[in-house]
Amino acid sequence: MHDRRRFMAGAGAALGTALAPHVVGAQGAASRTLRFVPQADLTVLDPVFNTATVTLAHGFMVFDTLYGLDAEYRVHPQMAAGHVVEDNARRWTITLREGLRFHDGEPVRARDCVASIRRWGARDMFGLELLAGLDELSAPDDRTLLFRFKRPFPLLPQALGKVTAAMPAIMPERLALTDPSRAVTEMIGSGPFRFVAEERVSGSRVVYRKNEAYVPRPDGVASRSAGPKIAHMERIEWHILPDPATQAAALQQGEVDWLEYAPNDLLPLLRRARNVKVQVTDDSSISVLRFNHLTPPFNNPAIRRAVLGALDQSEFLTAAFTADRNLWRTDVGVFLPNTPMANDAGLDVLRGPRDLDRVKRDLAAAGYNGEKVVVLQPMDLAYLKTMADVAVDMFRRAGMNAEAFSADWGTIVQRRASREPVERGGWSAFVTGFSAAGLLDPVANLGLRATGNAAWFGWPTSEPLERLRREWMEAPDVPAQQAIARQIQTQFFHDVPYMPLGEYFRIIAHQRNLVDIPVGLSTFTGVRRA
Repeated sequence: MHDRRRFMAGAGAALGTALAPHVVGAQGAASRTLRFVPQADLTVLDPVFNTATVTLAHGFMVFDTLYGLDAEYRVHPQMAAGHVVEDNARRWTITLREGLRFHDGEPVRARDCVASIRRWGARDMFGLELLAGLDELSAPDDRTLLFRFKRPFPLLPQALGKVTAAMPAIMPERLALTDPSRAVTEMIGSGPFRFVAEERVSGSRVVYRKNEAYVPRPDGVASRSAGPKIAHMERIEWHILPDPATQAAALQQGEVDWLEYAPNDLLPLLRRARNVKVQVTDDSSISVLRFNHLTPPFNNPAIRRAVLGALDQSEFLTAAFTADRNLWRTDVGVFLPNTPMANDAGLDVLRGPRDLDRVKRDLAAAGYNGEKVVVLQPMDLAYLKTMADVAVDMFRRAGMNAEAFSADWGTIVQRRASREPVERGGWSAFVTGFSAAGLLDPVANLGLRATGNAAWFGWPTSEPLERLRREWMEAPDVPAQQAIARQIQTQFFHDVPYMPLGEYFRIIAHQRNLVDIPVGLSTFTGVRRA
């Protein structure tokens, strides 16, 4: 902490070089330019192809979705003008709003939406369910989409309005026809901002300009991705500053406007700055430790269950987010706390004192034989770096042969795609966070899907979990869904696709004259200067 504070002066002196000319030179247009420091560099542009939060935030600037989700997780039409539901939710007819245009000037047509939904559905877990249930997805005319399902599909608006990865982004048909296994690199959407490709500097800067041709919804209340999206800023600049001290110094000196994640150990310093506001948001995530289910030792479910006995959620959360319990919550399972599906089934395994001697005995009985455990550790995301340190320490105290693979976020993203053993560039576990909006039910929960090679990184397989998820989707009412949610959480702690590390609330820091920052994902409509 003292080293970090001593560095602040040096960090500030270096800012003129690190940020010029694109920050310092922009002061004349400061009222119309917002300078933002994201949690990591934007390494992949396609929000359908990549699930990183930074790519998702980029996606919601450039692209739009047929439906939007508000702060209370209610779904509303967005690009859609409305819909007609028939045949017990087996037939849906969606009509597009008038006046929608892509950034290249072409109108948004229903066939663009059809191609976009098919590409998204090939990569997204919710989308896979949608496509599997279809008899027909077509565009009878330029403003009409027709869905015919084999069985009732009442969750269609939730699927097409999800605010978690992968984004159901609507793009021109020519781009949406790109093979789902390849990333789209040309960023032409219909969203409120245009991506300025010629000003992007990898590892340093990303730039967007207001889309003057954007047509906001004429009704509703702006909330998350729902309602009218009004861009008050002409230009948005993302500045990639991996070092927390440099971030804090830049904010204090007025050279950036908004830190997506305020450095926890520098919060007292930032709170004393007269021009800075530190804000604990209502937006939360659940941190998880994801296992690789394909390679030893965590391809053995008994070993995964044994390690649960070593998990102390408060250790992870305290290390990453300080000892202030207003910033985080333990006793967390599969679903977002205080929402309809949240329950206490199976949570006893996380409660009470941790008995590491018993964990060691359970690991031995499960067949652990000293196999190397490699934990992926991004060095440029402070809270993930810290949690990875805690994970390595937890494994070691449990008697496992654990080490960290430390690198920048871009390298970590590449390595986590490897299915090789650790000796050939693979991995055993990594820490990440799932957004609150993705933890309301078992369908959108990315980490809960257990479809083997088709699942998210880690590739778990569990037919019982998949069967219960399908039963939940067909349940007739909320009480029936809640009963199945309890069964899902019980099965979850038997299969252990990942370990829940607890819920945390995002802390942002920004210039005091910046107001109306939206709830949820870092987006830039509605934001203005007082």
